[in-house]
Amino acid sequence: MDKGESSKKSKRVLVIDVNKSTSEAEQMIKGLASEQRLHILQFLGDQVCSISDIASALEMPASTVTLHINTLEEAGLIKTELTPANRGLQKVCSRIFDRVIIELPRPVEEHDRLIEISMPIGNFVDCQVTPTCGIASESGIIGLLDEPKSFYEPDRVNAQLIWFRHGYIEYRYPNRLPPKTILDSFQLSMEICSEAPLHHKDWPSDITIWVNGIEIGTWTSPADFGGQRGSLTPDWWENWNTQYGLLKVWQVTPQQTFIDGVKISDVTLPELNISQYPFITVRIGVKKTAQHVGGINLFGDRFGNYPQNILLRCNFHPDED
Repeated sequence: MDKGESSKKSKRVLVIDVNKSTSEAEQMIKGLASEQRLHILQFLGDQVCSISDIASALEMPASTVTLHINTLEEAGLIKTELTPANRGLQKVCSRIFDRVIIELPRPVEEHDRLIEISMPIGNFVDCQVTPTCGIASESGIIGLLDEPKSFYEPDRVNAQLIWFRHGYIEYRYPNRLPPKTILDSFQLSMEICSEAPLHHKDWPSDITIWVNGIEIGTWTSPADFGGQRGSLTPDWWENWNTQYGLLKVWQVTPQQTFIDGVKISDVTLPELNISQYPFITVRIGVKKTAQHVGGINLFGDRFGNYPQNILLRCNFHPDED
């Protein structure tokens, strides 16, 4: 991959998780629930404008613009400040975000308990990778391209995109499963795709997941996706490179293992021995001997199309015996 750079500014993205803050989401939705306020946000773009500038451009009374600006500021969508003018001070406005993502409430079974841990993609503890390979942050390339030594750079913790031809990267999640509980399901989700030169719409790759050293299943990625920019992909990232992946979900139950709800193996939860260790090891890789050695692109929460890292979810219930 020719993972080039430019000096363009990255998109400013706000992610609101309704599961954590309903009041923030309500305020944001209120701010957006007006055609006139949307016109103001569109007009502002990357500009810093006064109330009179906005009123003149949009042919709205200054008093009306002021009311809308106050609502947008309360919603956290714009910021204002006072600057010197010909006669005293004037209020100027600027837009804070270019994209707002609202994560809707997730259903949780009444008697279930849930553990959810988000792992930044740069927080791997072990790796063995082969070129083409590299790491990119939200603002630029980390280390050198096609140099496996760069995977040991301290700045790798800021990674938002990781790619390699074959090999693996490995993570350790804290084991937060309480004592005297029974695990009902183990789930991993991530945005991922193949790794081709630049990008390629027909580039299969057999991507395998291991948990605590147990191979739970392989998914064949159909492509290295490009041609259309990822919604979160930073502006400095060149158009001809990989842009986004697919959100894939591996789930292990007491009976078998699934990818996106489709059975892929007979591996069961007891085989993973989750309760036996203080951490949970997750390895993501492409075997050198795989049928399709098409590499991996792994996306962070500010690259690609999905604002998430590698998400681990465990459902459990108390052991009443």
